[in-house]
Amino acid sequence: MPEQTLTAADTPTVRLGYHGSTEVAARIIRLAGRDEATVRLSEYDVADPFRGIRAGELDVMIVKFGINEPDLVTSRVLTQDARAVVVGSQHPLATRESVSIEELADYDAFAPPGTFPTYVWDEVVPPRTPAGRPIRRNRRVDTIPEMRRLIAAGEAIHISLISLADVARPPGTRVVPIHDLPPAPVTLAWLRDSEVHDHVRDFITTAETEASR
Repeated sequence: MPEQTLTAADTPTVRLGYHGSTEVAARIIRLAGRDEATVRLSEYDVADPFRGIRAGELDVMIVKFGINEPDLVTSRVLTQDARAVVVGSQHPLATRESVSIEELADYDAFAPPGTFPTYVWDEVVPPRTPAGRPIRRNRRVDTIPEMRRLIAAGEAIHISLISLADVARPPGTRVVPIHDLPPAPVTLAWLRDSEVHDHVRDFITTAETEASR
């Protein structure tokens, strides 16, 4: 870990985009040697994930899995986020300690929301299991509250990430680990052709250095 944590009095604010749980964001902020008061967290809409970074409202954003956007650059992998499924609290899988992705082919899952890149969604919610069973990605929603409502009602499951345990709480839902999918690599992304200010560059490079230790 860094020897010294920079406080709000020492450095300008980094505008950091995230989605869902703040746990992964906090992990990256620690890697960057920052006090959380030096970082302004902004939750981006998963239905239009790159709008804020492209509009200049964010300096960097957290992305999970690999992205292939010509106008964006990504850091080295900083951490990982294990896989999990979000189910309703009354779902048959809700009391399990872990599940296999093969079992999840028995239930309705979600199609990509909004303009979320299909190639990334294929990593989040694979179209098929390793054994070749199709995942039923037939539920379409425009908002996260709508997704949560369907999950809580037992009408669909969401194949996702373990960090969502911070935001998907009982009584409506449960987060169950998936033991046979690899974790998602987590990186930072920023605009390729924009000026990266020194304090933002320091945030990125320090996080990369600490992650490689």
